[in-house]
Amino acid sequence: MLSNRRARHDYDLLERIEAGLVLTGSEVKSLRRGGGSIAEAYARFRGGEAFLEGATIPGYEEASYNDHAPDRARKLLLHRRQLDELRAAVERRGLTLVPLKLYFKDGRAKLELALARGRKRHDKRQAAAARDAQREMDRALRGRR
Repeated sequence: MLSNRRARHDYDLLERIEAGLVLTGSEVKSLRRGGGSIAEAYARFRGGEAFLEGATIPGYEEASYNDHAPDRARKLLLHRRQLDELRAAVERRGLTLVPLKLYFKDGRAKLELALARGRKRHDKRQAAAARDAQREMDRALRGRR
């Protein structure tokens, strides 16, 4: 399982969606082996379809001569209604689609996406301060018990 831990820090996550991912055999084997990164990845719409761009899945050593390109765009599998809603949110409200996790479910590769709004630097500081305050309150309550 790959995760994008930085996304929770850099974005306000509004809505989560699970999407399928079109992969080649060597990409699946490389992912199962534990390789890859989605830290710099994002989703983009092209011609009525959504694609994951910026994700890196390293080559598989045991693959034949037709191994995959590590940084290629990968098609996301979503229902038409989901695609239309996500495209509208991205275009009208200025949101972005950020991948959170890439994992296998029932033998199929799945990607957890989030509709997100980017945070400014001062928003990140406020979120960190609120998290620290909550942590302190939890510690104090635990100490009283």
